[in-house]
Amino acid sequence: MSSDFEGYEQDFAVLTAEITSKISRVPRLPPDEKKQMVANVEKQLEEAKELLEQMDLEVREIPPQSRGMYSNRMRSYKQEMGKLETDFKRSRIAYSDEVRNELLGDDGNSSENQDFIQYESKPKILFSSSRLKLKFTPAFIDLIDTALEIRQFETKSFVKRAHLLDNTERLERSSRRLEAGYQIAVETEQIGQEMLENLSHDREKIQRARERLRETDANLGKSSRILTGMLRRSVKKVSKAGKLELTTALSFEMEKEK
Repeated sequence: MSSDFEGYEQDFAVLTAEITSKISRVPRLPPDEKKQMVANVEKQLEEAKELLEQMDLEVREIPPQSRGMYSNRMRSYKQEMGKLETDFKRSRIAYSDEVRNELLGDDGNSSENQDFIQYESKPKILFSSSRLKLKFTPAFIDLIDTALEIRQFETKSFVKRAHLLDNTERLERSSRRLEAGYQIAVETEQIGQEMLENLSHDREKIQRARERLRETDANLGKSSRILTGMLRRSVKKVSKAGKLELTTALSFEMEKEK
């Protein structure tokens, strides 16, 4: 189960990094490319939500006593998802410097613009060259500049935060790998210790069996010597009896001849 959760985590990290990069590019794109990029980001946001749902299902299957760490990580991912959606909404209405110049005119210090500012302080629509351009008051221009600066700062902060989260996640994964490696090393050491103990027991058994074989061999040798002695004595007895019978038979024959 944990391997599936970690796989979803990796996919979520890669996907959110791509979304963050694309969100920061949206304000600088021309209208056509911006529309295409917005559609692409919307699709990836849906994929990120599906990954969160899969991770949430995996967390629910974890035993309650081990669920706390994963629940904290899920809360962090959901907060990150909410921040991404907020930044995406802002990026769709933010203007780049080129777009802002398009709205304010190619040259804010032109004589036409200066005449307009002197004419009145309220927004006014004027015709310039062959196209229609909007002219705004200096206060509104400053407001747009401030909003753009805030947006750039937030984008940079979000990118840094994403990198920080990614680095933190990498450290956590490395820590989990080290912990798993340490656990494997401990288990391997235990198995090795058990094998050494088993080999020691087997060695003792072999030594005892060898000693019994030596004792048996000694007993067999002793028995062999005893049997050999008994056989020799039997042969001697048989030989003596045979000689006695032969002598008796000869004596009987000699007496008979007389």
